[in-house]
Amino acid sequence: MLKVTLKDGAILEVEKGSSILEVAKQISEGLARNATCGEVDGKVKDLRYELQEDCNLVIHTFQEEDLEGKKAYWHTTSHIMAQAVKRLFPDAKLAIGPSIEDGFYYDFDVEKPFTDEDKAKIEEEMKKIIKEDIKIERFSLPKKEALELMKNEPYKQELINDLPEGEEISFYKQGDFTDLCAGPHVMSTGKIKTVKILSSSGAYWRGSEKNKMLQRIYAISFPKASLLQEYLDLLEEAKKRDHKKLGKELELFMIAPEGPGFPFFLPKGMVLRNVLEDFWRKIHTEHGYVEIKTPMILNEELWHRSGHWDHYKENMYTTQIDDTDYGIKPMNCPGGMIVYKNSMHSYRDLPIRAGELGLVHRHEKSGELNGLFRVRCFTQDDAHIFCLPSQIEEEISNVIQLVNEVYSIFGFKYEIELSTRPEDSMGSDEQWEMAENALKKVLKDLNLDYELNEGDGAFYGPKIDFHIRDCLGRSWQCGTIQLDFQMPERFDLTYIGEDGEKHRPVMLHRVIFGSIERFIGILIEHFAGAFPVWLSPIQVKVLPITDKEHEYAYKVQKILQEKGIRVEVDDRNEKTGYKIREAQLEKVPYMLVVGAKEVEQNLVAVRSRQNGDEGTCDLQEFIQKILKEIETKAK
Repeated sequence: MLKVTLKDGAILEVEKGSSILEVAKQISEGLARNATCGEVDGKVKDLRYELQEDCNLVIHTFQEEDLEGKKAYWHTTSHIMAQAVKRLFPDAKLAIGPSIEDGFYYDFDVEKPFTDEDKAKIEEEMKKIIKEDIKIERFSLPKKEALELMKNEPYKQELINDLPEGEEISFYKQGDFTDLCAGPHVMSTGKIKTVKILSSSGAYWRGSEKNKMLQRIYAISFPKASLLQEYLDLLEEAKKRDHKKLGKELELFMIAPEGPGFPFFLPKGMVLRNVLEDFWRKIHTEHGYVEIKTPMILNEELWHRSGHWDHYKENMYTTQIDDTDYGIKPMNCPGGMIVYKNSMHSYRDLPIRAGELGLVHRHEKSGELNGLFRVRCFTQDDAHIFCLPSQIEEEISNVIQLVNEVYSIFGFKYEIELSTRPEDSMGSDEQWEMAENALKKVLKDLNLDYELNEGDGAFYGPKIDFHIRDCLGRSWQCGTIQLDFQMPERFDLTYIGEDGEKHRPVMLHRVIFGSIERFIGILIEHFAGAFPVWLSPIQVKVLPITDKEHEYAYKVQKILQEKGIRVEVDDRNEKTGYKIREAQLEKVPYMLVVGAKEVEQNLVAVRSRQNGDEGTCDLQEFIQKILKEIETKAK
């Protein structure tokens, strides 16, 4: 008998050779029915996997928050899609079909792009395959036999040739369809209940513009029809909130064909941006930061010294000045190093918290550009903290508290992810172990839950990432804290210690918004363009009913402006109802309608975006109300 330790710590005795599915049945029929895969000692496995020794076991379902259960479900459905395409388009060549955060996709090499009619046929064929309830089987082959099996699939052969020699290569078979795959998958096609093809697009093989353009089909599947409908409703709501659409309608920003990936901020967008930056400066001053500004272009030698040239050159823009090669900065860090080296520092000076709203440029592929979410130039709200080794934990803790303070103001909840040493890292094993342990200790001391993301740290240090959730439940990676022993070494940063000798400071890289541009895009979609009063580019519209009230309307505007309130007068020769509708479409928080009675009694008739008609009140009373909302940053 084997001892299997479950997620809740309970220990189950099972016979050697029992499959994960059999263990699930031993726990409950309901769990076995809903299970999609298992995790044995941290490694994700099929439900058909047989246990041979004592282990820790987690059984995943689609319903849980952990994505592993969904990944197995969606990955299985991607194979069903590929089988359907091969049935309908036998000459199609298969590329890859992974699960993603919301569903899955599969890339195909076909003669012409899929039409809407093609996609409808593929979806119907997928439903037939599901109804057939075909058993899914796993098998493995040596490389030579694997290549022979995939002799008519050139993309699969390329993937096989990339695998190490001597490695057994796994496949999954369902009826007449076989695909190269590491798994895991559910037990049969009938376990998938409902599917929906969402969209299609072109996609370069392996993401390289040098390779052939393939056709990618995005889709999703669920164990219940009601879950699919909820998701489709969510997609419709997301379309309404699309920041590219709202950015144009609300006159916040634009992307011109003369500069793909380089956003233009319009007057109202600049108001929003400046409010965010003013808020950033104020809260960072309160938390002991100073602000610096570093150049956008620095010579190539600096980027070699920092390591960016070796690890990031493909994403950098370069230029020549006086026959010398220069790099346009993709990150602010090296400039921060030079600022630190500008003067001598004592241990008494540390920590130094230097913040920068720094414009950076990175080359992104044209097919990946997406409004403000993926651009080629953006402003990082960077800060670099130089501290003593003894101050590391306190400084990390302070940053986490700052992140929490900022995100709570916008109403964002967040999850934390700890990313560890990547393969292309710099530095010693001891330094990395010390850095990773420091981050883990702070998270533990603050009693914060986190996901471990092995091997996804920066090349110079491990990091904590903060993933915020918007009102639709979508996750966005924004804030990050990176602990770095490497840059101070490469730039020979020092401070004079208590012993009078030179020592090496430790450095923290951190951002809160991540990118001002991207954060604005997130805010547009989170609030559907209806920003809280403190963020709204126009906070009040004054609407005179007739020409006779124009003078009073502009008097009201001047009084509000003197109080720092952003206000416009709509004095067009239009009906009041039309002006109100226009202001509502512009998502202005407050409208002040003024007619003869308001002029005579020095009043305003208040309409709010949220509550509609709020009645008539004294102008000073309204001013006190709105100033309180602005001061408290009411949501």
